[in-house]
Amino acid sequence: MFRTFRGGHSGGWRITSISPVTGEPLPFVPALSVTDSEAISLPLVPSRNAWRLVGVASSLRYTERSEKQQLVAVQAGLGRIEATSAALIPIRKSQAWWELTQEERRRIFEDKSHHIASSLRFLPAIARQLYHCRDLGGPFDFLTWFEFAPADAELFEELVAMLRQTEEWAYVEREVDVRMVKEVLSA
Repeated sequence: MFRTFRGGHSGGWRITSISPVTGEPLPFVPALSVTDSEAISLPLVPSRNAWRLVGVASSLRYTERSEKQQLVAVQAGLGRIEATSAALIPIRKSQAWWELTQEERRRIFEDKSHHIASSLRFLPAIARQLYHCRDLGGPFDFLTWFEFAPADAELFEELVAMLRQTEEWAYVEREVDVRMVKEVLSA
């Protein structure tokens, strides 16, 4: 199942900011729609008035069984009614990252950066899903999606700041931080 994040002029999420963290930004658009489908058409043609990022949720990588069990025990699902704040953070890692072996990436990801262990304390307040897109021809390797209640916004900032200070993030060559709030339809 493919997940498409389309930035444009309509959608269920109102974009409040688009900030380049590293590398080239995405154009500002006022809204984001999120859809799932069984197929996508490639190549993804860029637009001057919108952008489209596509990824697929896949099996966990760099995660050992005990870590997966810890995550499953505490993580919240997406779509919680109180989670009206969200962040889409597309990331592209450097060629140096991809030239490492799986084992070398695992050592950096968890043994040195403690990505999983350090992130556990932010769950279940912050729900998250990683979408892989490196092999789909788009401009990013990963699309990270987070949902949280407005009351947990400071906690989310702490999580992102912590992750950006790890050795793993030294391999990030492009990162854009897209923040939004859920559009509420009134009767």
